[in-house]
Amino acid sequence: MESFPKGIYEDNQQMSESVFVGLCRIVGTTEQVAIRRETVDIMEIMLRQTTKYEYHMMTSGSWREGFRLKGSDVDVMNWPKNHRVIMDMSQSEYYNRANTTLILSDSSESPPGFTLLKLLSPSQYRYVQLALIRTNDSSYVASSLFAKYTCSAMYPNSILHGPCGSGYMAGEEYDTAYCLVCDFWPPSASSWIDRCCSWPDSEVVEDIISNGCHFVAIGHPLGQNMNKEWRISFSLAEQKCVYAMNHSQFLTYGLLKIFLKEVINQQTEETNELLCSYHMKTTVFWAIQQNTLHHWCPQNFVAGFWVCFKLLLKWVYEGICPNFFIPKNNMFLSKVNGSAQNRLFLQLYELYKKGPTCLLQSHSIKTYIIDMHSSPRPFALTEDTVTRSEVDNDLELINTPSSFDSLQDGLSGVTEALYKVEQFVGSPLTIYEVAMLQKLTASVLQGTSFFLHNMHIKLGNSKQKQIYIANKMSCHMLKLAVQFGCVSDLLFKIMYHYKTLRYKEALSFIKMTKDKLTQPHLVLNGKVDKVKYTHVLGGKSWSTKMRQGVARDIDLHNKICYISELIPEQQSALQKDWLGLRIPVFVMLHFLEFLCYKHVDAKLSDAALEELQVLVHHDQGLYIRDVLKDISWEILGICQQINRNHRAALYSYQQSLTQYPLNKI
Repeated sequence: MESFPKGIYEDNQQMSESVFVGLCRIVGTTEQVAIRRETVDIMEIMLRQTTKYEYHMMTSGSWREGFRLKGSDVDVMNWPKNHRVIMDMSQSEYYNRANTTLILSDSSESPPGFTLLKLLSPSQYRYVQLALIRTNDSSYVASSLFAKYTCSAMYPNSILHGPCGSGYMAGEEYDTAYCLVCDFWPPSASSWIDRCCSWPDSEVVEDIISNGCHFVAIGHPLGQNMNKEWRISFSLAEQKCVYAMNHSQFLTYGLLKIFLKEVINQQTEETNELLCSYHMKTTVFWAIQQNTLHHWCPQNFVAGFWVCFKLLLKWVYEGICPNFFIPKNNMFLSKVNGSAQNRLFLQLYELYKKGPTCLLQSHSIKTYIIDMHSSPRPFALTEDTVTRSEVDNDLELINTPSSFDSLQDGLSGVTEALYKVEQFVGSPLTIYEVAMLQKLTASVLQGTSFFLHNMHIKLGNSKQKQIYIANKMSCHMLKLAVQFGCVSDLLFKIMYHYKTLRYKEALSFIKMTKDKLTQPHLVLNGKVDKVKYTHVLGGKSWSTKMRQGVARDIDLHNKICYISELIPEQQSALQKDWLGLRIPVFVMLHFLEFLCYKHVDAKLSDAALEELQVLVHHDQGLYIRDVLKDISWEILGICQQINRNHRAALYSYQQSLTQYPLNKI
């Protein structure tokens, strides 16, 4: 075990500040975390209020909380809109039973934090129907059956992990949990309300209580009715509690997650799966609420970590980890016991004897401790002192996923989306929320323009005036989308010109787009030369940065016909319930260039196809991400088939089938 250089251990404040700075770089600054949270929040609000799916969707877990640590998964919760769990029969009066399926929570025979769910009225939700079992003339929703049937409902071939369907999508791990929602705060968690004297504040507590809880499909492993029981989930409440942390508290949570992964879970195979990130979060919650440390700040950052570590050690010794909301729910009961508990305690105790120097065992943190004397800090450090460059903050915003599933709901969906955008514009928004709203607005305008065209073209020649008006409106919306959107959004305008047989106009936009896409300062799918980007776009408005310096993959909604050549691929994906195609921007550019020149100049059409072929065959991930090779080979095959080179087309289609099937074509 390494020891501190002489004098370092005594300088607790300097050590704390150095580790705090390190965590800002690893986890994120206050501004970066705010960008992540605010952009995801506004996107989810928009989707929830404008989509017409039969279920609500919510991102949860560490990704939603603001973490982007390597190896972290993305957690998604789904629940049917017209189902509600109630805690007692008196709550049924708040619902119209004609259009709401009511389910009664019965925890009388279940361990704390768990319950049975009794169906009170008929359900049309397929997964509830499949999970029903009869007991004593009553119908109960069995958690084990519900989890089994929903495991692969969102992503095929997922593996059941607890209440979730788990797997990898585009190289990222995901957990999807179908669950049920309750608008009321559970009585078993009433003591939590009484404990909230200092943290979180009363406004947050009221918000948490008013949003109720969820029920996820997993029973207590030691319960009498393990296959029928459901666990009460406080995912939304936990997210609000994490949001209520100051940045030092949030980074302490991050430090515990890192220490767990790099130190605690590296001890022995017997103990490396006993503790999880959720235990770390629970530790921080309790430490903050018990006011063990009066001031959580950069100057005593390591002290905050040490308070949490000692609390965790105490819990392991006692074999009791009390759930933050329902303390009687001991989350160690089924795992941390017997010889494994004893072994884990001894390992943690060895770390405890080393004091905070045990942080040196974390390879991510060690550098910041060892080097702290080499970079003396001439100013007082606060939570907002540590900042990242303008380009780093821009990349956080650029890399935030944005999609608008309301485009799948036809013209009524986009009309509602535009109305909701208008409402948001009139409300107070942060600069990050405005930026995300601009991205979403561009997506809505693009979808609406193609909807209008497709709808009016079906009217035929007898309605030429309406078609002309629709065309003018579509062109205007695409022009606006380019103002709100990024460089690659020009491809939607090119697609529209191609679709309406204006090939030469489309080719002029292709030339302009090529010039923009070859600028050295361009951000392409999150990668950029930071020096050149800052030189050209530093200090400019967000709209200017997007229009002049950002390009990303093209997202097409499968219920919208953009160009006829992609209809078979879109229909194939829809048959697998996949709602969109994602196409590399340069693949789409060469594809459209080939199609346009096919009607203008045969030689230049062949040249465009040659460029596409070289790109698809030889790109090493610079322009085509590995997960998008399926659609890239497919598009090359389409072009070769149009050119009547059937042997080459067959080879390309076969190559497409061997790639990761992200687009489900």
